Amino acid sequence: MNVTIIGAGIMGTTFAVLAKELAPELDVTILERLDGPGAGNSWVFNNAGTGHEANCELNYTPVDEEVISVEKALKIHAQFNVAKQFWAYLVEKGAIKEPKTFINRTKHCTIVSEPSIPELKLRYKEMSAHHFFEQMRFSEDFDEIKSWIPFTMEERPRSDKMAATVIETGTDVNFGALTEQMAEYAVKTLGVKIEYGTHVKRVHRSPSGSWLIETERRGSPVRHKADVLFVGAGGGAFPILKKSHLPFARRFTGFPVGGRFLQAPITAEQAEQYRAKTYGKAKVGAPPMSVPHLDLRVADGQYYLLFGPFASFKPVLERGRGFLDYLKSMRLHDIPSLLNVAIEHFPLVKYLVSETFKGEKSMFEELESFAPGMSKKFDWKPVEAGQRVQIIRDGDLQMGTEILVSRDKTYGTLLGASPGASVSPEVMLRCLEQLMPDLFGKPEAQEKKKEMFPEDNLQTLSHDADRYREIRDLVNARLGITPE
Repeated sequence: MNVTIIGAGIMGTTFAVLAKELAPELDVTILERLDGPGAGNSWVFNNAGTGHEANCELNYTPVDEEVISVEKALKIHAQFNVAKQFWAYLVEKGAIKEPKTFINRTKHCTIVSEPSIPELKLRYKEMSAHHFFEQMRFSEDFDEIKSWIPFTMEERPRSDKMAATVIETGTDVNFGALTEQMAEYAVKTLGVKIEYGTHVKRVHRSPSGSWLIETERRGSPVRHKADVLFVGAGGGAFPILKKSHLPFARRFTGFPVGGRFLQAPITAEQAEQYRAKTYGKAKVGAPPMSVPHLDLRVADGQYYLLFGPFASFKPVLERGRGFLDYLKSMRLHDIPSLLNVAIEHFPLVKYLVSETFKGEKSMFEELESFAPGMSKKFDWKPVEAGQRVQIIRDGDLQMGTEILVSRDKTYGTLLGASPGASVSPEVMLRCLEQLMPDLFGKPEAQEKKKEMFPEDNLQTLSHDADRYREIRDLVNARLGITPE
């Protein structure tokens, strides 16, 4: 069977590795627009690099009239646990020589001021009662919070009333480095073919039912043929879906959101002093990906601080592609959906427009507000982040991700942005189960799946504390992120 994947980012590469591990006989090809794997939104500074397991993100635990919902947080935490199982498998296989090249242990903190302290206290009470978050600690003591996240508190007036939570076992993940190593393993060991510099122009059905993929490579047209097609191309998945003429394509359109960060290199000693990702609370009207946070990042052995993101509205699907591409991806039936979102989410649109024109002075003012004294402590510079495209489904803006599979199970795609890369192995496993269910019918495939994912049942992880702890401790040891 010929399987073609569009996109060599974290999603497409993970999909390829999983498919070939489960069924080595598959003929798998990845088509990538850029010149290397993981060079788009998966690249280290195109995302925050937080191993999203809901430790510190307030938007994963919404509060409505003093009632907090933790269901989304539990699901994301379980999904990340499944992701770590797959990465630990790659380490055991030798596909990743040194885990520290992509994953490092980092505190995950949440900090708020009045009047949000009661909300954080409620969040702590509900979450710490579950075994996923049993190691979470809460404090309103200035000195204790300062011991957790000194850079955020060093020059803050002691009169500021703050509250914070901390989990010591969070992670920083370099998804670009992870994708590069997976791609090398896929090509050299599994026999996956990757064609870089290949821009997919359109896809359509042949009379025989297979998919024809019209591409341009180094300026020349090239046609590919696939029995099964998976599109994991980030924002680029939307125009490809539109051109597929699948019935459900009309239900979806894309809402692009860009972003910037402030970035500063720091020394290993400074990194050891801070070693945290500290999340605050998003402004009213801000999208979930715009929650302010001050993060320690590790890239190629160098340490950095990242503050942001500063969201923006850029009508482009991916970095390196222009407004014309976005315009070409639109259809007349998409216009009512966009107008509906503009009306229903006017505060969001207003926020994005204002953020788009925010200058460096305002960016540094926000950094000072979040962590007083930090703007002068390090050598900061603004950097562009990746381009995210949120889902508009049936005229409603969606903030998650969605797997779509055609009725005949020959076309699959992933739309949306959050929590994204952090849960990619679990999401791609589910996508494979829907798109290619026959892969899982053979005993050897089931055995291989169990080897990659000792426990992939989210409900079991959520309800069986002993099983969860057993798996967590096993994979943390393999990944070198066991608490000291």
